[in-house]
Amino acid sequence: MLVFSIETSCDETSVCIMDKNKYIYSHIVYSQEVHKDHGGVVPELASRAHLEIIQKITTQAFKESRKKISDIDVFAATCGPGLIGPLLIGSTFSKSLAIALNKPFVPINHIESHILSPSFNNDLEYPHLCLLLTGGHTGIYLVESKKNIILLGETLDDALGETFDKIGKLLGFQYPGGPELEKRALKGNDTAYDLPTPLINENNLDFSFSGLKTAVNHIVKKNDLNNKFIEDLSSSFQFCVSKILIEKIKKALNKLETESKKISSISIVGGVSNNRYIAKRIEDFLKSHNIKIIFPTKEMMSDNAAMIAWSCLNKDINDCKDILFKANPRLEIK
Repeated sequence: MLVFSIETSCDETSVCIMDKNKYIYSHIVYSQEVHKDHGGVVPELASRAHLEIIQKITTQAFKESRKKISDIDVFAATCGPGLIGPLLIGSTFSKSLAIALNKPFVPINHIESHILSPSFNNDLEYPHLCLLLTGGHTGIYLVESKKNIILLGETLDDALGETFDKIGKLLGFQYPGGPELEKRALKGNDTAYDLPTPLINENNLDFSFSGLKTAVNHIVKKNDLNNKFIEDLSSSFQFCVSKILIEKIKKALNKLETESKKISSISIVGGVSNNRYIAKRIEDFLKSHNIKIIFPTKEMMSDNAAMIAWSCLNKDINDCKDILFKANPRLEIK
């Protein structure tokens, strides 16, 4: 079984060739530069950038893998959730190849792929808890099996990755601002600013980051953007975010305990899982509860086609092949 997969849900164009034994013959991720001048992703520009690069990296992938396109058994692509233009580019391209070669096409859910990504390099014990932290989505999921994923709580407004980038922009960082914010926070004081923690005391597992972003905006307007201020505010922001995430994990564990569901491991997936400060804070908390923290491989943390291929290989191809499936920006996990 050889899978060719495409990921184009936002501003990364990625292709992958992987077999059923988890061998990756080629995996290419192209990050678009065009959005840096705009401080965030512009959907129309993202679509154009996908169109410009997708054929080139597909040709490169087959050259690297030393495979022929006729060797592919199954074609797959992200069909949602995400930006509709980029989703259409990737899914239409993959479906066209499948039709031309009379091979099956499997539509893949982007969020489900992130949630399944730690199973590529870890032996997961079920039930399992997953914290999804991406640029477009934030949520806590109960993973009872690879085929049974239950949403426990999600963001009511901004996603955490988006919040990192927007605050990075307020501090004068180039898009994406998250990595630079983490770097500057290393030298800061994490208790320099007392930032709000929306919904932290509510008896639910939902998140809200818009109020936190607004509070930071007010502080920025009242101060000069010198190095000390930027470092202290960046550090205080990360501390605040960690506090929110840990409290929600604690509530989730308590809820599941009342339902007699013992959790032995929690995974952190999505682009924000690259943030070592947040990961370390959560890991320290989980150690005190004898719970293991796990991550996907580095190449599967941010948006990528390898997790799309892996998700495809975890499905019964005959049950989910659908050449007529339409891209859906609000696609839900079934």
